[in-house]
Amino acid sequence: MIDINCHILPGIDNGPKHIEESVAIAKTALAQGIETIVATPKHMNGQYHNFKQQIIQQVDTLNQRLQEEQLALTVLPGQEIRIYGEMIESLEKDHLLTINETPGYLLMDLPSNHIPAYMMQLIFNLQIKGYKPIIAHPETNPFIREDPDLLYELVKQGALVQLATDSIIGKNSRKTQKFTLEIMKARLAHFIGSEASKASGYSYQEALRKVRKHFGNEMTYFFYENAMYLTKGEAVITEEPVRMKKKRLDFLNK
Repeated sequence: MIDINCHILPGIDNGPKHIEESVAIAKTALAQGIETIVATPKHMNGQYHNFKQQIIQQVDTLNQRLQEEQLALTVLPGQEIRIYGEMIESLEKDHLLTINETPGYLLMDLPSNHIPAYMMQLIFNLQIKGYKPIIAHPETNPFIREDPDLLYELVKQGALVQLATDSIIGKNSRKTQKFTLEIMKARLAHFIGSEASKASGYSYQEALRKVRKHFGNEMTYFFYENAMYLTKGEAVITEEPVRMKKKRLDFLNK
């Protein structure tokens, strides 16, 4: 299995401070059936700045250490980019990193205090340039929770969505868990990722069990296959989304 969003690189964001902690995350992931992790350090979020070449070098160093430890886990380069207006210019300067350096897929997260007015235009412009935006953990964003039509419109515009495993199992609150399951029910999700920053609490297998319980094996395979296609830079599977029921969401937000 492939974890497409994990803060496993040491000393560069809110993840592990030392490489020994990174090795501990790798061991925990292996125990849960993960064979590949996409390292996604935070970038341009107001606190952390991790540029493309720096990440690639750190991934090489960590993979070398994992080989020395004889751990059969591979780390791929990625980046969790806070959405900002000059993303196109940064891509042209080679500052931003697509998932596994394959053509196209960019993992991005939303500000927690607002939805940028230029959001839809940016999604459109990125696609015109050949990029495929993935919105990370939108279920935790208060503005998406208040108006889930925003997420529907983003997906209709061509954005893809990654849910956090902690949200699926209820670790991010019961309300967030219910909202996350509603997102999956509405066919608005395309990936899951641990977003783990430490070995303890790594929740990938628990999240898969929850997905299987509510939606059956078909959806677990859907997430598994899309992660594989993503890391290869191939077209992922999408389904026609539906609008989420406002009445249900009003209840969830109480």
